[in-house]
Amino acid sequence: MDTTGNTILITGGASGIGLALAEAFLAVGNEVIIAGRRQSALDAAVAAHPGLAAYVLDVEDAAAITAFATRITQAHPALNVLINNAGIMRAENLAAESVATVDAEATIATNLLGPIRLTAALLPQLRAREKAAVINVTSGLAFMPLAITPTYSATKAALHSYTQSLRHQLRGAVVEVLELAPPMVQTELMPGQATNPMGMPLADYISEVMGLLARTPTPPEICVERVQFLRRAEADGTDAHVFGMLNPA
Repeated sequence: MDTTGNTILITGGASGIGLALAEAFLAVGNEVIIAGRRQSALDAAVAAHPGLAAYVLDVEDAAAITAFATRITQAHPALNVLINNAGIMRAENLAAESVATVDAEATIATNLLGPIRLTAALLPQLRAREKAAVINVTSGLAFMPLAITPTYSATKAALHSYTQSLRHQLRGAVVEVLELAPPMVQTELMPGQATNPMGMPLADYISEVMGLLARTPTPPEICVERVQFLRRAEADGTDAHVFGMLNPA
């Protein structure tokens, strides 16, 4: 992937990894568009990083995605990179006497249906460009689940699988399909995560990611060193040990 000269759309771009990626891509010569649910957060991001364009989008809403895709391609006809970054992560107690599914359903709609729908809506635009890319943000938990966030882990595993299929089906097209699988990064994705000493500092994560994206050829999976123990656990035969580390009895 060329890391400069693009018009890039980043969902979930008003905070965390999304905003940090937006800042990094803006700094190396890209037009960057961020999308998110809250206008106030988008306004703050644009104020802090002049040059960003911002649009409200709730990726849970299928109709909103269709309307958004039309609007964004009209406003930014050079759009050639989509980064599906928007996601939510919620703890769920599956051992409770009564298990509600509202968090699970919201997680599936945001983390899995959102990227699938937005990718489908924007593929005609991307395929019309001379160079294009779809980057799906999954997680190290796609390969080894965190049991307290079962639906989050499951949606990331499903998005990993979807990304593999998308890459195969588009192998003859101009659209490069990449997967970005973060470890735990110090962001506000979960309460307390931003200050968790086990998390990777956000700036360090983005620096390593940008280096991997700049490689020729670009690796299909962008996995920093800190996530490799999760990505490789099954192949290395350490899956039971790693599962136990993540999910103590």
